[in-house]
Amino acid sequence: MTHRLEDIIALFDGLFQETYRTRLVRGGDDPLYLPADADSPWHRVIFARGFFTSALHEISHWCIAGAKRRQLEDYGYWYLPDGRDVAQQRDFEAVEVAPQALELLFSRACGLRFHVSVDNLDGDAVVDREAFHARVEARARRYEREGLPSRADAWRRTLAAFYDQGLPLCEAVASGRARLAASPQPA
Repeated sequence: MTHRLEDIIALFDGLFQETYRTRLVRGGDDPLYLPADADSPWHRVIFARGFFTSALHEISHWCIAGAKRRQLEDYGYWYLPDGRDVAQQRDFEAVEVAPQALELLFSRACGLRFHVSVDNLDGDAVVDREAFHARVEARARRYEREGLPSRADAWRRTLAAFYDQGLPLCEAVASGRARLAASPQPA
């Protein structure tokens, strides 16, 4: 199966550009979320270096962010880069469980293998990647039992329609839009 950046961008933009004024943008070295401003009428989910998996990860953060957070650069969070100590790594993993659980579900929907990201190659903390992966898997199962946030649910449906069911792009987007329209949850 081919995972082209043009497809994931078209799927995301088709689903969310009109409904949430949000676009998916290929970026440079670092991912970033930028709300609409004087330079752009669109909110932008910017993924790193043209990596398909980076796009899925950044979309997962966007799917969790509430309306107020989506008005702030990087949702108003400050990212502590690689080199974290034990406490900082524990905090990082605590806030990354939910988005990485969504990323896992998105990866499965489009037939990709998922790898957890602990993002701390140069840190002092010894990272238990398998324990973190188990927490991510558990959170993904909880999402499946209790339901995904509405944007995440619509996005997963769109991915599955395109990659798993082989629907044309416009039909895959339509299936996601139908899911958004039927969602009882606030988006």
